[in-house]
Amino acid sequence: MAGFRKLDERIVWSGTLVSAGTGTFVDPDGNEFERDVVHHPGAVVVVPVIDGDVVLVRQYRAAIDGELLEVPAGKRDVTDEPVELTAHRELEEEVGMRAGSMVKLAEFYNSPGFCDEHSFLFLATDLTPCDTSFQGHEEQHMSIERVPLDRVPDLIASGELVDGKSIIALCLAREHFRS
Repeated sequence: MAGFRKLDERIVWSGTLVSAGTGTFVDPDGNEFERDVVHHPGAVVVVPVIDGDVVLVRQYRAAIDGELLEVPAGKRDVTDEPVELTAHRELEEEVGMRAGSMVKLAEFYNSPGFCDEHSFLFLATDLTPCDTSFQGHEEQHMSIERVPLDRVPDLIASGELVDGKSIIALCLAREHFRS
């Protein structure tokens, strides 16, 4: 029995970061169907940890018209840049920290029901200060906060931490330090 497969896709919109298309697919029974698909260049997610504290950012997110508490992260917008190098660059740009150690903890798809964004998650330790290089309007107005890693479950339970990538990242970082 054949599985699902993509037959075609028509790009209907293209922006500065993402594009969107309508794809035609066939199911295992041979039935054709369409799905909207958003294409994203991918991202890196970094959990910077200093003495049991995690360095977080609080920044405005236009899609929800509000601020979120998050781990540093950024899009993979430099062609052919290795993901670990992107992680180092984003950490320096957003929170002004250089990592002596960068360990990959996981990879995940953010919202595979409609988007192909693929994220690479790193734990950054042995941090030293460096200059920041804020890249956008949101970054220029964000705040940097240090929070004990042990407070993560409380932040999630209270609803102060609702960003999915950050919840995944912080839970995996906590688990890393337990083992």
